[in-house]
Amino acid sequence: MTGPATASPGAAGPRAAAGSSGPADAASSQRALDVEYFTGPGAHPRHTEVPAATPERLARAARSLSAKETAADGEVASLIGNGTTADKLDVVFIGDGYTAGQQADFQADARSKWDQMSAVEPYASYKDLFNVWTVDAVSNQSGVSGDPSRDVVKDTALGSYFWCDDIERLLCVDTAKVESYAAKAPEADLVVVLGNSTKYGGAGYTLTSQVGYDGIATASSDHADSDQIAVHETGHSLGKLADEYFYPEYGTYTGAEPDEGNATKLTAGQMTAQQKKWYRWIGQTSPDGGTVGAYEGGRYYPKGINRPTDNSIMRTLGREFSLPGREAMIAGFNRHASVLSSRTATTTALKRSAGIQVSVPKSASLKWYVDGAEVTAANGKKSVTPATLGVPSDGATHTVTAKATDGTNAVKDPALRKLLTDSRTWKVTN
Repeated sequence: MTGPATASPGAAGPRAAAGSSGPADAASSQRALDVEYFTGPGAHPRHTEVPAATPERLARAARSLSAKETAADGEVASLIGNGTTADKLDVVFIGDGYTAGQQADFQADARSKWDQMSAVEPYASYKDLFNVWTVDAVSNQSGVSGDPSRDVVKDTALGSYFWCDDIERLLCVDTAKVESYAAKAPEADLVVVLGNSTKYGGAGYTLTSQVGYDGIATASSDHADSDQIAVHETGHSLGKLADEYFYPEYGTYTGAEPDEGNATKLTAGQMTAQQKKWYRWIGQTSPDGGTVGAYEGGRYYPKGINRPTDNSIMRTLGREFSLPGREAMIAGFNRHASVLSSRTATTTALKRSAGIQVSVPKSASLKWYVDGAEVTAANGKKSVTPATLGVPSDGATHTVTAKATDGTNAVKDPALRKLLTDSRTWKVTN
């Protein structure tokens, strides 16, 4: 479910250089975009600026796609469908370096990558909140430019290439072309580009698209650790989290209190006294290791900024989200998706025999009501009929309501708690 596009939070570090890209934007080839890159598994990321478009020497060749290839190009498929786009967070995978005959490989790679991403908490606990789409981008050649060596040039749909900005592991794309394919999906809340490669690499683009997604993550399709790049990037786009690593040359931060929920100028004692930032989590054992507190360094500055834990995924790939990070991600999920969803429309009156199906996260409780009275025997059931709930056959119009509340212990913020309750009501006629 896509809301109005908004720019990513600003930062005093490199992320402040973010640009935006529109489909087929004539100026895109001249614009520089901020990207986050990863030199290897377990490494701390860094930032640089790259062109929005593919360099001319790597641009797609003049050969046009055949009629068969053209028919396959841009085809949209539902990889995982958990509900309507209005009720779910929609992830869109786009492949690059896959020929017309390799689109089945792309579909398998996208499913594998999502399986890896969604095994990370809090994704693992909220898989039902996501729809996953694929968009076929047919390339003239198989593979990615710069793989295995920088002199290799491939003619691909999205112009992806390693050795971007002279950095071997930085996998860049033409962002306008990405947007043109992402726009074909019903919704695009998250966009992940998979380069057809076994080489480790990827990137995180800071941008706001006209389609509505914030940022693009690129990753190699067949490297076991490249999923972590995409997970880290969603920490920015969904969790609105700051990077927690730092560069010695940045010195001491002297600016205003950061907006991001995982960066602060305050000490642990000050957070507790002022009831700010992650004070509710201080002293608790975090899944990324250690205890939540105030650890110096973050948001690119070694001094003057504190982070919640020593080493979460927002600092080093291969780690878990911290407790405050998990809470921020759950907040991001619920900005796009609903704790209660149903394919059974509420706009049309139902018969007593009609089936009603709902979907809720594993951590949510589910209650049913008929004309406002709770039907305790049906609590927890995701599939019911008005008749089995006890709606009488008396010729009158009645209401059936489902109400879900996510009671996860990963959330402590009362304001967020309010977003974790939702309901649906249906009218029932005999």
